[in-house]
Amino acid sequence: MPEQALHILQVSTEDIAGGAEKVAWTLWGSYGERGQHSWLAVGRKQSSDPHVFTLVNYCSPTICGRLCTAMSDRLKPLHGRIRGIWRARQWLNTWKSPRREMERRLGIEDFNYPAAHRLLELPPQRPDIVHCHNLHGGYFDLRVLPSLSQRVPTVLTLHDTWLLSGHCAYSLECERWKLGCGSCPDLAIYPAIERDATAYNWRRKRSIYAKSRLYVATPCRWLMQKVEQSMLAPAIAEARIIPYGVDLRIFHPADRQAVRALLNVPQHANVLLFTANGIRKNLFKDYQTIRAAIDRVAERLGGQKVLMIALGEDAPPERIGRAEVRFIPYQKDPQSVAYYYQAADIYLHAAHADTFPNVILEALACGIPVVATAVGGIPEQVKPLETAGSKGYGQTEATGMLVPPKDAEGMAISIERLLNDDCLRRRMGDNAARDAQERFDLQRQVDDYLAWYRDLLRDAVPHQETVMAASHNTSVYGPQLV
Repeated sequence: MPEQALHILQVSTEDIAGGAEKVAWTLWGSYGERGQHSWLAVGRKQSSDPHVFTLVNYCSPTICGRLCTAMSDRLKPLHGRIRGIWRARQWLNTWKSPRREMERRLGIEDFNYPAAHRLLELPPQRPDIVHCHNLHGGYFDLRVLPSLSQRVPTVLTLHDTWLLSGHCAYSLECERWKLGCGSCPDLAIYPAIERDATAYNWRRKRSIYAKSRLYVATPCRWLMQKVEQSMLAPAIAEARIIPYGVDLRIFHPADRQAVRALLNVPQHANVLLFTANGIRKNLFKDYQTIRAAIDRVAERLGGQKVLMIALGEDAPPERIGRAEVRFIPYQKDPQSVAYYYQAADIYLHAAHADTFPNVILEALACGIPVVATAVGGIPEQVKPLETAGSKGYGQTEATGMLVPPKDAEGMAISIERLLNDDCLRRRMGDNAARDAQERFDLQRQVDDYLAWYRDLLRDAVPHQETVMAASHNTSVYGPQLV
């Protein structure tokens, strides 16, 4: 007998975006293609699909809020006519919600998003599974997790370390998140806070998790090891490592000459590609190291043309020594993104912090060798070529080269070696495409999650019976749950 279709509700910051949002969006579409009932709840909706719901976080105005609104409206006709009116209206709008504003100024993370409490009411049918992705981004109340996880199996896929810390998405070299945060070395790291309330934020998250029963997935061992050392660990009923996947129908090797002609990229240029959201100002990416590396490469290659394509930012072209940099705005269409990989000789990825970047998987799937910094889960994506100074894979298996963070010279040497050895570069490109098919196929990722969902639903009935029994067997220590 065919298995019954599941009702799956995913939760994400946005529907159409990069990174974690792209993972949720791709899974959502794949579930629908598999005949599952698939919905997506987001803080900000870009698409017009009726199966995507917006979490509308409207709060009824307080007396103070109504007063501030009325005063702001009265000042509106004077805007632009009297100096300081704009600032006064901005101040009034800020204090429409005094409690939220006070918490923000104290550095307390904002969980005041009531729509999360009505999450199960959004789809036309009650979901069997709720699968949450990034819960930061100003749209979700983390305090709903205890009740939500008792009502329906709740899966959390971590894409960064925000759930483990007092405020930051990546802790970089700081390890205070293991002990309780406090004395934060950098309050400006996204999501930034104004004052150091990180110890309070950490304790509040720990308290929320202590009342929750969660199923946690990470895309790599690196992040799972952090989860195991964190205050989230006691709340986990089960954890699995499920690597991201890419759609091999779109991301695959192609005729490089034909694609370059389509994109108006010079046929005989050495083309390097780097893609990220807001390339030059992205806190977690390292454009400066890439910039320094390609400057050295272009100088050493003499008269050979070096073109760097920076995908993800709208900016005028620039020159770095002998190299040209061409900026391309963010592309919503996956096929358009795939063309840029297929046109490149090498994909570059320098980062101060990263988890398991989709862009590296997309490059591998397109048969492009990768030169990247060895941070986060990247060493689990790229099979590095063995060199005299480090262990790795032979030429029949290697898919790229890894260098230490901020090592512009090491990156330049790796790029130069690949550009000067066509045979090695092609062989590593072939290895990359083959490895992506074996390890990073989207259909494998979909299979893994659907199989897990069904396992959770089979286990859900005994768990509910345990909860009901425990509710009649309480003591001074609370319910005795297993």
